[in-house]
Order: sequence, then C-alpha cells, then structure tokens
Amino acid sequence: MPSPIMLVTGGSRGIGAAIARLAAERGWDIALTYTSKTDGAEKVADEVRAFGRRAIAIKADMGVEEDILRMFTEVDEKLGTLDCLVNNAGIQNDPGPLADLDWGQLRRVMDVNLLGVHIACAEAIRRMSTARGGHGGSIIFMGSRATYYGGPGRAIPYATSKGGLDALNYGLGKEVAAEGIRVNLICAGPISTDMNNEISAPQRILEIPMGRYGKPEEVAKAVLFLASEEASFVAGASLMVSGAR
Repeated sequence: MPSPIMLVTGGSRGIGAAIARLAAERGWDIALTYTSKTDGAEKVADEVRAFGRRAIAIKADMGVEEDILRMFTEVDEKLGTLDCLVNNAGIQNDPGPLADLDWGQLRRVMDVNLLGVHIACAEAIRRMSTARGGHGGSIIFMGSRATYYGGPGRAIPYATSKGGLDALNYGLGKEVAAEGIRVNLICAGPISTDMNNEISAPQRILEIPMGRYGKPEEVAKAVLFLASEEASFVAGASLMVSGAR
C-alpha cells in the first residue's frame, strides 16, 4: 500500500520543518515549499528521506497564483495524489500602527496568508473530493492566537489575515465535509521560531500561563493528530496549541 502524501507549505524551517520531519517519521511522503532558503528546504527533504520516505522541495511563493498551481502539478507528477494539505506558510507585517503601514506590504500579507490559501484549498479539493473522483483527505490551517488579540500597535494586518483563516476553516469545513475532506485549524502561539522566540521577545513569556514558549514539535504533534484517522470525526475545529494563552 502506498504511503500517504502530505504537502507542507513553508516547510524549510520552524513549524513547517517540524511537521515534515514528524510526518515522515509516521509514514508520510512529503512535499514541502520554500521561497528563498533552498539549502534549508533540501536539508529538511534529506531528513525526510532518512526515514525512508519520498520527499520533494518546491520553490513556490504562496502569494503568487502561478506558483501555487505549479506546486500542485509538481506534487501530482512527482509524488502522486495528495492526501493532506498543511497551509503553514505565512509572513508578518513590519511592527507598527495601521496608519503607518506600507500598503504594498498589507497586500503582500493578505496575498500570502489568506488569498493564496484560498487558491491552494481550491486546488486540493479538486484532487481530494469524493464528489470529483478523489478519495478524500485533510486540509489543515496554521492559525494564530493573534486573531483573538488583534495585534494593536504592531500586527493588525497579520492578525486580520489569520482571523480570515478562522472563517475559512469553519465555512470550508462544512462545505466539503460530505466530500470526504476534513478541514481543521491549529490556533498556535507563541511558538519559539526564528520569527518569534525567547531571545527576540522575552517579555511575551509573561503573557503565557504555562510560563514558556511552545516548541515547533509540539505544534507538529497536533497537526499529525488532525491529519490522522484518530481525528476521523474532527472537522471544522480550531485546536489551541498556545500554553493556555
């Protein structure tokens, strides 16, 4: 029986890399995307192969429609029929109040974090849906606790884009539930990555009831649960992985 296939966007580092490694350990073949860190992406792909799994690294900008369409074509041709899409890629806006934001940057945040995810989901559904000849599958979004705090003075566009994923999760979860596709969201944060960690923002530890940042591997375990048959009746759900923040 062939191994299931998972596509992880933004898989060259941090949470995405942790997801790819754990999925490979649990028997998944992996496609991962990156925008600029070729060496990092190939390193993660090699780590996947070390578990005896197939792996491809695809350079694709999740804010560019043509890249997203090509990404799915590469998965089709090099690995086969997709079983799970993990929408992990995301960017943050430069810190500051909304009135001082560069509007080109605002569009970029929305394109990568929200619009591109819509396009990726549409492509995944066309392949997975039992109503369209597929055999079902799973779609997982990487949300954020920023949705609930709003990011005033520093990250309103980022929080807004992640809030859009909440709505997409609930709506799409209902829309495709009868087509063999389970849609769910991980509400993450704060997680120690190169974007946000104990050194760059130590004061945030005071906001976390558990008293520490989360680890990428802890998010990866939640993703793999949602992707597995253990979550076979879980759809349209938002799972907090945030140390009770």
